Amino acid sequence: MLSLSLFIHMGEREMTAKVLGYGALQAKAKLAPYHFERRAPRVDDVVIEILYCGVCHSDLHHVYGDWATRYPIVPGHEIIGRVTQVGDNVTKFKSGDLVGVGCMVDSCQHCEPCDHGLEQYCEEGNTLTYNSLDKHDHMPTFGGYSENIIVSDKFVLKIPQNMELSSAAPLLCAGITTWSPLKHWKVNQNSRVAVVGLGGLGHMAIKLAKGLGAEVTLFTRSKGKEQDAVRLGADHVILSTDENQMQSAKNRFDLIIDTVPSIHDLNPYIPTLTLDGTIVLVGYLGDLNPFLNTAPMVMGRKSVAGSLIGGIAETQEMLDFCAKHHITSDVEMIDIQYIDKAYERMLKSDVKYRFVIDMASLKKDK
Repeated sequence: MLSLSLFIHMGEREMTAKVLGYGALQAKAKLAPYHFERRAPRVDDVVIEILYCGVCHSDLHHVYGDWATRYPIVPGHEIIGRVTQVGDNVTKFKSGDLVGVGCMVDSCQHCEPCDHGLEQYCEEGNTLTYNSLDKHDHMPTFGGYSENIIVSDKFVLKIPQNMELSSAAPLLCAGITTWSPLKHWKVNQNSRVAVVGLGGLGHMAIKLAKGLGAEVTLFTRSKGKEQDAVRLGADHVILSTDENQMQSAKNRFDLIIDTVPSIHDLNPYIPTLTLDGTIVLVGYLGDLNPFLNTAPMVMGRKSVAGSLIGGIAETQEMLDFCAKHHITSDVEMIDIQYIDKAYERMLKSDVKYRFVIDMASLKKDK
């Protein structure tokens, strides 16, 4: 654990500390115990002992080399932990506080998006919790599959007291990724919302949309998900491969949250939007195939949009909302030593609906 003496004071030498985590040294390598250096803490930093870390599909993409990745890499950006120390300038947090860290740990703090609390769209590029370079000392960032993490107090979130910690971890990515578009498109008790895909993102989209009072429908290609979807809060389930069911949903939805992480055809969903309706992509990055047929869009002023995680203020808003409405993720707890098997199961969609690592298991590798 990092000691308070590591904090930088004027005139003192900067220091770093060795931390144990699980990392991959190259693309497609198995994750294994890995000692690495955390950057030196600064006066506005919070040092956090990591208790739980969610396992996101993007972790898998980075480790497997599907996306641009700096190696070695220590994944993890759904972090729940306890404050162990704070810098001299930190007033919002104290030792012992339960806190969270999501997908970002810094941004420029002065561009227009940052000024509006939308740090995820920082014009200079935000600093990701892992697979980025720190803006100040240019050290690589390493994520939450580790003992602890050092984060600017501006990017640390307060965890409400009545929230179950382990199942709160995925809220910091899966939760905010679906909350942000729901709030941006002003979903309320008069809204009709559909969700495409029932996975880590999809199950949170259903819970949050229902929590906001919307009528919620799940689109799925798989039979047999009705019971689970209803348990999560869906009012209706539509089999997207059934032409009659799709036709019955024509001109119905104000907003569709598309959580599918792989390439797929959007065209069947556009006619189900109302006038001025929007389908927003939160799971897939890349080219669309087949191309969009613009006719139903033009004829109904319908939109296809995208959304990226959420800002720090709206993430805190989401956490507070979830605490008030008793919303957390459905999780399967694992030890860190199980992580490669968990990745294999994720590729088969064999998890309901998010793996969360109990980081106490890391002690087995000491």
